[in-house]
Amino acid sequence: MKKYIPLILLPAILLQSCSDTAVKPDYREEMRQFVIEISNQGEALKPGFIVVPQNGMQLLSSEDAGNGSPNTAYIAAIDGCGQEELFYGYDNQNNFISQTHEEAQVWLAQCRFAMSHNLTVLVTDYCSAPDLITDSYLKNDAEGFIGFAAQSRELDVVQSAPHNENTNNVLTLADAQNFMFMINPTQDTKEALVTALEQSHHDVIIIDAFFDGTDALTTDDLARLRNKPQGGTRLILSYMSIGQAESYRWYWKPFWMASPPSFIIEEDPYWNANYYVRYWDPAWKNIITGNNEDSYVNRVVGAGFDGVYLDLVSAFEYFEGK
Repeated sequence: MKKYIPLILLPAILLQSCSDTAVKPDYREEMRQFVIEISNQGEALKPGFIVVPQNGMQLLSSEDAGNGSPNTAYIAAIDGCGQEELFYGYDNQNNFISQTHEEAQVWLAQCRFAMSHNLTVLVTDYCSAPDLITDSYLKNDAEGFIGFAAQSRELDVVQSAPHNENTNNVLTLADAQNFMFMINPTQDTKEALVTALEQSHHDVIIIDAFFDGTDALTTDDLARLRNKPQGGTRLILSYMSIGQAESYRWYWKPFWMASPPSFIIEEDPYWNANYYVRYWDPAWKNIITGNNEDSYVNRVVGAGFDGVYLDLVSAFEYFEGK
């Protein structure tokens, strides 16, 4: 069970009049504090609220390579970690990433570090060839990670039969033996999507809380997904991007295109309609964790989700690179 983690008050970003340069925030610590804030709010609204950041595992410790001192406040605020392309899908579907590759070694060390601190590790590999799917699951099983071999890089396929099928009730992330990550449905309607998801046998399903970006899934929709067809209950996590704003969300204002708010920086050149944000900006945080029924966390909890799967946690790398 997570406990409430006090937020560390970071110094304000001040202009240095003598040099006309701004004091840079600690981008990693700002993201840690943002995740802790999300965890605290979720826990207050729904005890046992699950938080799983995807990628950005450097936040776990003082050293990038999966060693160093653990950041205990951050680790206490989350239940697991997600990692993409650990074994397959590096750059392209079905690409194998050799474990002699420097980046692969760092990612694997970070995942092992997470496991050593009692965090559940969810790995999304991108592979569709049957032999590669089998190998992906074997490699993840050997490490104690929960693997998901996504057969489409667009994450648009409802895969019904999981690896390591489990008929037990899944009440915490630690109970899970498998998961499915699916956020870009090809179904024409929300009803068609929910009907397809009902047939999934997975312990954990990670889906978008909004069909087509705006049509929110309801408590009735989630009630239909709560029980696995083969028996036992499961967890339902909402995908949530916190390092970028998405122009197809309910919170996006039409006039932002011509006159964006101060927290929006620029469009991601690799993902249309996704905009990098100053995630430490109070106005952006208010959209995610504001004390109002329209904030992202409040809407997710109100719909009945068990927690959130946080994307673009690694946005701190964008700022460090600049």
